[in-house]
Amino acid sequence: MSERPEHHNALPQQQERSLENDLSLIRRGTDEIIPSESLYDKLKSRRKLRIKAGFDPTAPDLHFGHTVLLNKMRQFQDLGHEVIFLIGDFTGLIGDPTGKSATRPPLSVADVQRNAETYRQQVFKILDPDKTIVRFNSEWMGKMTAADMIQLAGQQTVARMLERDDFAKRYRAEQPISIHEFLYPLVQGYDSVALEADIELGGTDQKFNLLMGRTLQKFYGQEPQVILTMPLLEGLDGVNKMSKSLNNYIGVNDLPGEMYTKLLSMPDELLWRYFELLSFKPMEQINDFRSQVEAGDNPQTYKKILAEELITRFHGAAAAESAPRSAGNRVSHGEIPENLPEVEVSLDGQTAMPLPTLLRLAGLVKNGAAAKDIIGRGAVFVDGAAAEMGLTFMAGASHVVQAGKKKVARVFIVD
Repeated sequence: MSERPEHHNALPQQQERSLENDLSLIRRGTDEIIPSESLYDKLKSRRKLRIKAGFDPTAPDLHFGHTVLLNKMRQFQDLGHEVIFLIGDFTGLIGDPTGKSATRPPLSVADVQRNAETYRQQVFKILDPDKTIVRFNSEWMGKMTAADMIQLAGQQTVARMLERDDFAKRYRAEQPISIHEFLYPLVQGYDSVALEADIELGGTDQKFNLLMGRTLQKFYGQEPQVILTMPLLEGLDGVNKMSKSLNNYIGVNDLPGEMYTKLLSMPDELLWRYFELLSFKPMEQINDFRSQVEAGDNPQTYKKILAEELITRFHGAAAAESAPRSAGNRVSHGEIPENLPEVEVSLDGQTAMPLPTLLRLAGLVKNGAAAKDIIGRGAVFVDGAAAEMGLTFMAGASHVVQAGKKKVARVFIVD
C-alpha cells in the first residue's frame, strides 16, 4: 500500500484508451459532475489524476451504501489514476453536521482510531491496496495554528454557510448551531488544497462541502477540482437511504448467507439500481439482463447473479458458491440471534483444531460421532458458509458456528 507515490505523472502508454470510454465509465451512476467540461479537459490531458474521497470514521462497520463511492474510486484506479482514501480523523472529532437536525457529539480520539483501522480492513475488499494512497487529515490540520484557522475561516461568510439546507432549517427553527460546525465544510475543503485534488467524490448530500473545496483551491492558487456526486443508495425497503438505524442495510461484514438472503429479498424495482451502483459488470450486460426480465424472466435469477458477484467480492468465490445453502440453513433453522452465546475452546498444545473437535468442545454436539454425522449431513455452517470435515481452526480466531437447527455460538479459539 503506497503512501506518497509520485504525483501528476503521465498515464502509462499501455493504458491509452478511448476518451469516450473513460467518460462513459466515470459517468456511470453519477448524479452530477461539476463542471463537466473540466472533467473532459482533465482526462484529455492524459496525466495521472488525483482522485480524493473522504470518510469520517464515525462507526466501525461499512454497509453497501458506503461502497457506492468506493466502487467509483476503484473504477478510477482501473483507469490508471491515483486514488486517495482520506480518513477524516480530524473532522471526525468535529462531527459532520450534514443532514443533522442537532449538533452531533464529537467522537473521542480512541473511537476515531479504532474505527479508522476497521475501515482500512473493509475498504481493501474493493480498492486495490497497492494502488491506494491512505491519508489522515490530521496530518495537516493538526499542524495548523490558531492564526491559520482564522485565515481559513475568513474565506466564507455566515450568510454563505446558512445557504446549506440543514443549517438553514435549523436556523429557521431556532435550533442551536455550534460555531465549530461551520468549520467542518472549511476543513473538508482545505483537505482538497492539502492533497492538490483533481477530482473529489462524495454523496449528493455532500455537495456544499465539495464546492467548498473548489472555492479554497482558487484562494490558494490551485486549479479547482472537479466534483463528482454519487446518489445515496436506497435500502432494502426501497424507500429510505440505506442505514443501520432503519435496519434496511446490507453490511460489508455480513455473513455470506445473510448477504444472499438480503439481496434476494430486495424489491424487484431496486435490482437495476443496485446493479448500476454496486456491480462491476458492463452496463451493456446489465441492460441485457433487464431486457430479459422485461421479456418475462424471473427477477430472482438476476438477483442471484448480483448476489454471487458481491459475495465473491467480500468473502471469496467459495463462500459465494455455498451462500445459497447457508441462506437456506438460516431460513430453515431460524435467524441467528444477535446476542450469540460465546464459547472459548483451547488448543491445549495443538497447532490447529479439527472441526469435529471444535464442535464437541464448544458443546454444539454430544460427542465425536455426532460431530462427524452432522458434518456429513451438511448441517454445519461456519461464518455462514457450509463447513466440511477437513476444516481446521487456529489460535486467536473467532467464528460463528452453527450445528443443526438450534445449536449456534460464537467460538473463540485460544492456545
